Amino acid sequence: MDFDLSPAWISIKVTLTATAIVFFLGLIIAWLMTNYNGRWKGLIDGILTLPLVLPPTVAGFAILLLIGKNGPIGNFLEIFGVNIIFSWYAAVIAAIVVAFPLMYKTTMGAFEQIDPNILSAARTLGASEAKVFWRVAVPVARPGIAAATALTFARCLGEFGATLMVAGSIPGKTETIPIAIYFATQGGEMQVALIWVLIIFAISLTVLVINNYWESHKKNQQRGLGG
Repeated sequence: MDFDLSPAWISIKVTLTATAIVFFLGLIIAWLMTNYNGRWKGLIDGILTLPLVLPPTVAGFAILLLIGKNGPIGNFLEIFGVNIIFSWYAAVIAAIVVAFPLMYKTTMGAFEQIDPNILSAARTLGASEAKVFWRVAVPVARPGIAAATALTFARCLGEFGATLMVAGSIPGKTETIPIAIYFATQGGEMQVALIWVLIIFAISLTVLVINNYWESHKKNQQRGLGG
């Protein structure tokens, strides 16, 4: 049996890149939205979380409208001879769009659980908003942020619909593990599909187990310090 490992390397490359970008975007936007109480908060929050409830193919279609050859971003990039569609960059963008709501909502929930008195005390002591964010809010909300990051990683790794629409299935270039599973199944290569299923299952489970272990370890440390 000829087994090509390139989908694994492509998936890892896409997933790590997308997770890193979503991590920082999710942190910053979640913090801004936590502190924003304007009249448009409900609408903005709805737009930010919309990819969570839409079919991935709809998200992929929206991305195509933006970065495709006839889209505003695609037209602009074409001036410099850059074409994102059907490249691994397109797969990264698809993963970012569908995974961002998980990072955003979970992180915002963690920020909202922080005692406001802690933040007020930091500001009273002269800490800037940047220091309040990085040195107070992020460390306090760390367990929730870690959980959000693990979920984001797993979502990026498993992304299929939007990726197939904007990146296609080019062996050795854009074919990720979920896409490899789909086409192996369609082609009757059930053994190949099963191997990929076991691989993606093992990777996702390992990430979640490590995150759960880390959370339990931190809780035990906090109990020890409290005792």
